[in-house]
Amino acid sequence: MSKLTLGTHPFLLGFDQLERLVERTAKTENGYPPYNIEHVTENAFRITLAVAGFAEADLSITVEDRQLVVRGRQAAEDDERIFLHRGIASRQFQRTFLLADGVEVAGAALTNGLLHIDLTRAVPETVVQTIRIDKG
Repeated sequence: MSKLTLGTHPFLLGFDQLERLVERTAKTENGYPPYNIEHVTENAFRITLAVAGFAEADLSITVEDRQLVVRGRQAAEDDERIFLHRGIASRQFQRTFLLADGVEVAGAALTNGLLHIDLTRAVPETVVQTIRIDKG
């Protein structure tokens, strides 16, 4: 008996990329920085990342091939500082989120060490298309 995968189900025509996208997204999970995803309204979402210690100039947000990419890189630190204990992470990071078709970035704000990224989903119009049957 063969295993029926999501991309090969007969009712899901054209969704063969979905399984690959899920696998690709799962591989990029590393846990830093921590984040929340909120469902704000029916068609709006908010991603909040904990980026304490990062200035606005240290962060970049881009959309690349339907992926929201958040990168953080702090400037080189002063080497003359001597730490007795160093528990605050200051490493660079890259966090990606796969965006569905119709989801767009509405804006971003950095407040109290939290980076808020607001997303909106466009409501598609219902389209009814009549297909003509040719005599053949």
